[in-house]
Amino acid sequence: MARYDLPAGMRYASLEERKQFYTLEFSLQKVAEWFQKCDGKTKFAVIIGRHTRIYPEKYKEDASTTIIIDEYANLEDVHQQIIEFLPEAVYYDRNVYDENDRITGQELAFDLDPENITCPIHGSLADKMKRGQGLSFCELEFDMVKREATELYEYLANRFSELKVVYSGRGFHIRVLDKPAYKLNNQERLNLAQQVKKEGFHIDEWVTSGEMRLIRLPYSLNGLVSRIVLPLKKDELESFDAVHDERCLPKFLSKKLTF
Repeated sequence: MARYDLPAGMRYASLEERKQFYTLEFSLQKVAEWFQKCDGKTKFAVIIGRHTRIYPEKYKEDASTTIIIDEYANLEDVHQQIIEFLPEAVYYDRNVYDENDRITGQELAFDLDPENITCPIHGSLADKMKRGQGLSFCELEFDMVKREATELYEYLANRFSELKVVYSGRGFHIRVLDKPAYKLNNQERLNLAQQVKKEGFHIDEWVTSGEMRLIRLPYSLNGLVSRIVLPLKKDELESFDAVHDERCLPKFLSKKLTF
């Protein structure tokens, strides 16, 4: 039985379904295109089964651990390691590293998740946490966070020129690719996060301030909801339907939706 309440059509992906996705459907070419402007080497990470409690038996002891993938020959090598772990989530490190593994900057990002929305039906995040449903969300909450992502994009566009929005499987990430943004220090990032929150946006301050450097890898599978992490254009946000949009439906699920 699912641990979290999710919108209709969203559910945990099984190990076999994860294997099918990463073996037959995951696009390394699209991942490579996403990183084509990045300087230095990218580090990746996986979480095998922290939230779903679904994991290969041999990795039971590491199911809740964040496993960093920083030793690899190329993206195909990373791909093979993902297939080995069959994780519920794949991330990349927003830090920028030089050839000596020193941090020279960090991609600025804003994370909006539906569980942070105060829902007229399900209450606040604190209410959900008390019920053991901290990652649960409903379609109303998703629509509310989608509108907030649109408004935040427009707000940030007044300050930054190169923005990308990504559907994370549950909520949305807005990435800032302006070169000066990579050079912001932690205090400047924290000030920006607090400024955005004062404007009424329900962002995850920990992500924007830089304390949480990992963020979901575009085109990977969010195994908690069986949705593909999908970059979107800003003008697609308003009409985006995460339940039925075929672009974010893995093949193991798309043929089974009948509602």
